[in-house]
Amino acid sequence: MATTEQILHTLDHSNDNYYCSFVSLGHPYSYLIDARLNLFRADEQWAIVVERLGYNPRGGSIELELFYYGNCLINLEEYNNRYTNYYGTSPIEWEDYLAATAEELLNPEATTILVRGTPIALTHDLAAYAQAGIELVEYEPGRITMDEAGRLLVRDHAALFRATDQELYKSLPKHLQKILVLDEWHHRDFHQSRVVEATGSTVEDIYKTSQQSLEASGLSLAGLAAAIQAQNERTTHQNQEAWENDRPSSYETWQQLAHVLATGDISHYRPTLAPNTHWSNWPDSGSL
Repeated sequence: MATTEQILHTLDHSNDNYYCSFVSLGHPYSYLIDARLNLFRADEQWAIVVERLGYNPRGGSIELELFYYGNCLINLEEYNNRYTNYYGTSPIEWEDYLAATAEELLNPEATTILVRGTPIALTHDLAAYAQAGIELVEYEPGRITMDEAGRLLVRDHAALFRATDQELYKSLPKHLQKILVLDEWHHRDFHQSRVVEATGSTVEDIYKTSQQSLEASGLSLAGLAAAIQAQNERTTHQNQEAWENDRPSSYETWQQLAHVLATGDISHYRPTLAPNTHWSNWPDSGSL
């Protein structure tokens, strides 16, 4: 079986600077609605699937994102001839979602929405949202955004928004056993950004590509080189800080979960850090 250290190494290096990444609950393009964590194990194999339910206004939908980690992953999605550890689906059919929305807000005339084929009552009572701790943005007076509606729906119908076993096992061998499910845990988003190659020829190529606009803004070739160098220094510093403070192996959540996977003994998960995966702890999600 993989060791605790090997599992943590996989998590620490899950960001390939292309299409694989460590799950980001606070992703700026998607409002967090809900999250769940699933652990799988069998013989020498292990896997983690993290569910992230969010509202993406650019995509115009409530999306269930699944992030896969492990030493036995199969059937991964591909983009631009590279594998990704991400898979997106939705518990709400597109036509049903459109019927419940109006101009990217909850349709005032909609009374129900079908979630996995089950009709669920929609709430337009603003007091119900306040009682649930959901502070309405109200871009228009009395109107409810879809992330706000989703957060209230999940509170009362969480099971319908969770990943099905078919979805969870999309990229897992079927013989893996689910050994632990967490609906809350202490999480830290972990990013490692790519440092731009800044050799002389590379900078020249970049400059030539946009020379007219760069010259119009008063930026010379030397100025561009200096700007790239300064940005690389900032990126390197940010990467180092994130590595020291946020990488999975740096705190107890993933240390303990890796030990659970290595041994098969779920009693090794004994968290002392307060859980923070509730959407209210990630106010910057969807902020861009």
